[in-house]
Amino acid sequence: MSEVGYFQLLKSNRKFRFFWSAAIISMLGEWFNTIAIFTILLSFTGSEALLGLLFTIRLMSFALLQPIIGLLADRWQRKSIMIWSNLIQVGLALCFLLVDGPEDMWWMLALNGIMMILHGAYMTAERAALPNIVSDDELATANALDSATWSFSLAIGAALGGFVVSEYGTDWAFIIDSVTFLLGTLLILPVVIPQKISKEMQGPLFSTAFSNIKAGWVRTKNEARLFRIIFAKASWNIAGGGLAAVYLVLAGSSITNIEMAAGMGLFYMARGIGTGIGPIFARKVFLDEKKWPGLVGILVAASGILYFFVGLSLELNLFIILFLIITAHAASGANWVLSTILTQKWVEDEMRGRVFSMDMILMSLSFSISTLIAGALLEYNIFSLKEGMLIFASVMVVAGILFTLWRPDKASASA
Repeated sequence: MSEVGYFQLLKSNRKFRFFWSAAIISMLGEWFNTIAIFTILLSFTGSEALLGLLFTIRLMSFALLQPIIGLLADRWQRKSIMIWSNLIQVGLALCFLLVDGPEDMWWMLALNGIMMILHGAYMTAERAALPNIVSDDELATANALDSATWSFSLAIGAALGGFVVSEYGTDWAFIIDSVTFLLGTLLILPVVIPQKISKEMQGPLFSTAFSNIKAGWVRTKNEARLFRIIFAKASWNIAGGGLAAVYLVLAGSSITNIEMAAGMGLFYMARGIGTGIGPIFARKVFLDEKKWPGLVGILVAASGILYFFVGLSLELNLFIILFLIITAHAASGANWVLSTILTQKWVEDEMRGRVFSMDMILMSLSFSISTLIAGALLEYNIFSLKEGMLIFASVMVVAGILFTLWRPDKASASA
């Protein structure tokens, strides 16, 4: 069965068109918000450790409730979860307007954590719902477009966010973020999303929660190829968190002759372009699905090698650095989309939310550990920005190689 093209998918599948448009709008605002928060935190405190803590709180919040979120995504209507997570964030985004000094950093970090819990709920519900609104021959195209959407939103949102913050201040970024959550909600409202809910999920929530969450873990653990693939994103993030969230932000903020927010926005725009190119490239080039499980680790190692050259190039031409960032994140974007498609194809609808929640937990925990360590190393001057980037890039290469060599599916087959 041949896969459909991007324009054909958007033209023929009305549900996906609205689903996709809602994601674009919401994520554009999220990156406005992110650049504004980076700017406030560094302006008021100048602390690299606090920057690492910010990302740790964001990703730990994202991960902490994933077992419950995955359970609810298999028990409740996924569309309702997406709508309510957006609506609550309409008000929360406006709360950042009250930040007025370093004494407000504690509640700003806490509010970031709450918003990431809601973002995690949206993402898990969205990933689990996607196969229900597209056909089998549309799934790879839809995932590539969905990943490219996240990346497009990162690239454009970060660049525009950097410009808006530099020219008009952080308040406008938070107002725009609030409006985008509202628009995203309005777009998702008319979409009907089919969903199968198994009988065991229809009992009392609290008395059945533990057994149902455990069933998701058992389902994943008992299939060796699935157990391996849910570590694909984590294998990149164990070093990629520090690289993309700490070192890249600080490198962008220190570009000479460019405002801090604009520099961060520029580097994050390059990250977004790369993660957008990666899924499209992967769909066109990697046509043999049987090779995908082995490819994801190779892509992690390739991203690490490219980031190593980013570290070596920090004092060189800006365009060389941007090109290396783009290609490094193209490899990570391909890793993301291939592992996501495989999970969607291997897992039945009734169990998909719980399996994706484990995927998100592993990704978030590895990212959080990475950012916390990276921020601390810089705060206490253990390594310079360049040295830290080279070390973390090397760790990423090793992680990619180890993931490629780890084949529990073959071990199970020979046992």
